Amino acid sequence: MRPVTLITGASSGIGTELARVFAAHGHELVLVARRADRLNSLADELAAAGRPRPTALAIDLGQRDAVAKIVSELSSREVEPQHVVNNAGFGLMGEAAKLDRSEQLAMIDLNVRALTDVSLTFIDSMSRHRGGLLNVASIAAFLPGPGMAVYYATKAYVLSFTEALHREFSDRGIKATALCPGPVPTEFQARANMELPAAAKIIELPPDRVAQIGYDALMRNQRVAVAGLANKIVASLMHFTPHAVLLRAINQRTAGGR
Repeated sequence: MRPVTLITGASSGIGTELARVFAAHGHELVLVARRADRLNSLADELAAAGRPRPTALAIDLGQRDAVAKIVSELSSREVEPQHVVNNAGFGLMGEAAKLDRSEQLAMIDLNVRALTDVSLTFIDSMSRHRGGLLNVASIAAFLPGPGMAVYYATKAYVLSFTEALHREFSDRGIKATALCPGPVPTEFQARANMELPAAAKIIELPPDRVAQIGYDALMRNQRVAVAGLANKIVASLMHFTPHAVLLRAINQRTAGGR
């Protein structure tokens, strides 16, 4: 079975940039997202740059049989993941009591259940090829999140889960990294119905920079990679700030964003 890098949520933003970074380092890619047109356009771009043309799989990871479909598609092509990148996910801004419950549950399904399923499904192949797992969390993983309660909670799960796997995988020869970006100008904000405050520009990073940080951290087997110096400072300060203070500050910020 030929080793490949599997990237979910590859049709836009950080996922697209991660595909470009992995391709630039010679990885053969399998790209997964719902939008076939976006995936095929990216595959064409990478092929035109002289890279192996990625395999594009238009699969909705929110569906319960999504990972089984991915496994079937990979098997039919006689490839298996050496590296797995879980980037698919979304957020919603608003009070949990006011947001649509089914949409919030769908967020958990994608951000948590699907990520967990993908992470665990390919352990054997990652071990065979001495590869790695890169899970995209967020700086939100370090915070309580009134105004985006479910989203923040899902990212806290991603961080905790990946840190644990980093330790568990050490005897299997598998790297595991949680990538924690702060604000990134992508389609995420529009999907979340979010307007970032002007102060967020201070810690904002472009998606290509975040992707490079994530790739480098995975290759070094870094347990957690907080993207950007300003975000590292913010994350460090959070450890010393009482949650009561953080809750008030975040609640005021998100209320202003709405």
